[in-house]
Amino acid sequence: MNQNISISYKSRKAKDKTLFMLVCLCSAIAMVPLFFIVWDVISKGYKNFNFRLFTEVTPSSMDALMATTNGEPIPGGIINGITGSLLIVGLAILFAVPLGLFIGIYLSNNRGKRFARLVSYLTDLLQGMPSIVIGIIAYAWVVKPLGGYSALAGSVALAIMMLPMIVRSTEETLKMLPPAYKEAGLALGASYTNVVFRILLPSGFGGIFTGILLAISRVMGETAPLMLTALGATVVNWKIMEPTSAIPLLIWDFYNDPNLVDLIWSSSLLLLIVIFLLNWIAKIVARKWNV
Repeated sequence: MNQNISISYKSRKAKDKTLFMLVCLCSAIAMVPLFFIVWDVISKGYKNFNFRLFTEVTPSSMDALMATTNGEPIPGGIINGITGSLLIVGLAILFAVPLGLFIGIYLSNNRGKRFARLVSYLTDLLQGMPSIVIGIIAYAWVVKPLGGYSALAGSVALAIMMLPMIVRSTEETLKMLPPAYKEAGLALGASYTNVVFRILLPSGFGGIFTGILLAISRVMGETAPLMLTALGATVVNWKIMEPTSAIPLLIWDFYNDPNLVDLIWSSSLLLLIVIFLLNWIAKIVARKWNV
């Protein structure tokens, strides 16, 4: 009897070890393409990653051609794309975060209602929608009525893309909170609004904030929606009703200009660093609040 148990235990342990090694091997294989991509971006992007990249606007194709011919670094930078990304993403955050919080709160407290199920289904549908389709929708809703491309139109497109992740993170975080939080607040005479904003949201801050950061990092590199809404600009622009550039748009422009192709890598490196920092901060917040 004991011998059979010992054999069974050894067999299960061997299977467990084999499966663990298989998972590690598959993970390592999956990491290989990522490692080469990151290495390629860093090795080619650091050459033009300098102070001018953050302080000067995009150079003309002729200036880049002359610099390349003379063996000099390409002049200019991408400050117009950096400021444009800050403006567009900042507006998208203002639009998406409050709306996503309210929808998530509603879904977490009305799970069985028909309208809540419909909203939840539409949220899932929106999360799987291609970005180019969202760009077309923003073009029809904002660009056409306003009569031109603008940072506002680009922010609407990105806000639509951010919304599902914010809704889901808010809903799931509030669902994980103990029901006693809500019951205790209501029992003490607090209104439902006070319970939500003073007890539930602060208690679930870690998960909600992590979802917001991940939503921001998800839209930072989007190009297709901005091509149909923000269009791009060669100058620094802080006006929301005028065409505005962004880092992904500049990368696309550089790709189509053989004289500016070297700036693709430095712009991509900057975008990679920003997205890495956002995900790193999200991990720290999740660990701190035990999400």
